[in-house]
Amino acid sequence: MELKTKFEEAVVNSKNLAQKPGNDTLLQLYGLYKQSTEGDLNIVPPANPFDFVAKAKFEAWEQLIGMPKDAAMEQYIALVKSLQQGA
Repeated sequence: MELKTKFEEAVVNSKNLAQKPGNDTLLQLYGLYKQSTEGDLNIVPPANPFDFVAKAKFEAWEQLIGMPKDAAMEQYIALVKSLQQGA
């Protein structure tokens, strides 16, 4: 199966997990998804210092700068598989 197809399948599966992942894992999924679909961070940091969610999402994506899209897809797929198995 092609990597992009596996990635798209993992995206669907991530929305149907038996248990909702913790915030750290959700941020990891977010960062990997953004890196997979858009590449390196291409937005400015959130202007509101009290918007903690936007700041956390920005930082999760920022940590992945330089990671190739294919590598991000592979990590996303692996993370979703581990969540499905309850690891």
